This record gives sequence, structure tokens and C-alpha cells, in this order.
Amino acid sequence: MQKVYVVQLSSEEREQLQELIKRGNRKKGQRPSALKLTRARILLKADQADDAPAYTDAEIAEALHVSPKTVFNLRKRWVEMGLEQALERRPQQNRRQPKLDGKAEAKLVACSCGPPPGGRSKWTLRLLADRAVELELVDSISHEAVRQTLKKTLSSLG
Repeated sequence: MQKVYVVQLSSEEREQLQELIKRGNRKKGQRPSALKLTRARILLKADQADDAPAYTDAEIAEALHVSPKTVFNLRKRWVEMGLEQALERRPQQNRRQPKLDGKAEAKLVACSCGPPPGGRSKWTLRLLADRAVELELVDSISHEAVRQTLKKTLSSLG
């Protein structure tokens, strides 16, 4: 079976990867992450240049204790994005911004610690969500978002 994404490192790239593994990033004063070192090792073993040993994905995966899919994905990233992008972590996508900022969280916690509304013996998550909207902390918020905020905030007070 022929590989779709073939890694053929230039001599400069090969030297750069070997130097990274050998010495780390000491020039910048920080050591490379274990993930970056593993990716460098994968690329060196996946190199299909004429003078390279040309290991299979399964052999690389077994030698470096990763899955063959990891090797495939890294080869693909190297071909599509280049060496630097293949070595670095990608920024996380689709991260939601929290509904409440620090001040709004503090007001919500203060509200939950205060007396409940008339006719109630304690605060419920839905009542707190409604109060957050009344106080114009947010336009809208679910009781689940209130629960997560209180759990995070109150556990750090403990």
C-alpha cells in the first residue's frame, strides 16, 4: 500500500529535529514538551528520503508507544502545514467564552449566600439564573451554567 502523505525531510530539517531531541530548546531557556519530542521522533522515523530507513506507521507506532493513527495524522500535518506546525500543538477550537466574568460570578455567589426570595426556604439554580438576568449580569443564562459557576467558585473557597 502506497502512503498518501510521504515525509521527505531535507537535511536541514533532519538536523533540526535531531538537535531538538538531543539538546532541547535550551537557546530559549525552556525545554520542549514531551509531545514535541515525540513528534520529532515520529517525523525522523517516518522520513522516506533515499538515505532514511523508511519505517512503516505500525513500526513507528510500536517503537514510540503511539497509535498508528497518530503517525498518520502527523505525516499529514507535516505535508499540509510544514515542520513547525507539525511539531506544535494546535490551538483548541470551539472553546466557548464563559457567560459570566469575574465580577458577575462574584455577584452571583454573593446572591446565593444571601437570603432567598420571599416564600422560599433556599435558592434554587433556576432562581439564581433568573436573578442574574434581573440584575443584568447577563442577557440569559441556564441553570446548568449557574451550577457550573457555583461549583467552580464555591469549591475554590473551601
